[in-house]
Amino acid sequence: MNDPTQHSRRVFLMKLAILLNGIVGTVLAVPILGYLLGPVLKKDSSYNHWTSLGSVGQFPVGQTRLANYHNPASVAWDGQTDTIPCWVRCIATDKFQVFAINCAHLGCPVRWFPQSKLFMCPCHGGVYYQNGARAGGPPLRGLFEYSYKIAGGQLMIKAGELPTLSTHASLAEPGHSPCVG
Repeated sequence: MNDPTQHSRRVFLMKLAILLNGIVGTVLAVPILGYLLGPVLKKDSSYNHWTSLGSVGQFPVGQTRLANYHNPASVAWDGQTDTIPCWVRCIATDKFQVFAINCAHLGCPVRWFPQSKLFMCPCHGGVYYQNGARAGGPPLRGLFEYSYKIAGGQLMIKAGELPTLSTHASLAEPGHSPCVG
């Protein structure tokens, strides 16, 4: 009754099933482990990266201008998407506000209208005053602000850290003035 060919076929199929299950388990485990261990193993300093928006002279007092910077966490295949715009408002020679271009409602890019001194969102009608405070529309808060500093005549922003409510509340770094006026 015990045919040696049956036994070897059963053993072979069992080993094949174990091997295939092991491969599937490994394929599923790699991204999960990468996600869990990524912050620990990451030796990248892009989070605390300060990047230049240009010389202070590029931003005249009393004006708001569009500036661009390169995402410090970008990789070669990001192409054009690693260039990120922001709005720079120069209040005084050494006093700035740097706003994320995204509306605080759903993230559409806001535009600056110098005639009315307002930022306006084309998607849902969000309106912001020149200091970034909410003026009207669906957004419940003002524009998000980047931390900034002036170093060597360059306006620098903390580009690796996305501006959010929590970063806005903890802007106690030297060289940054949370402006309201």
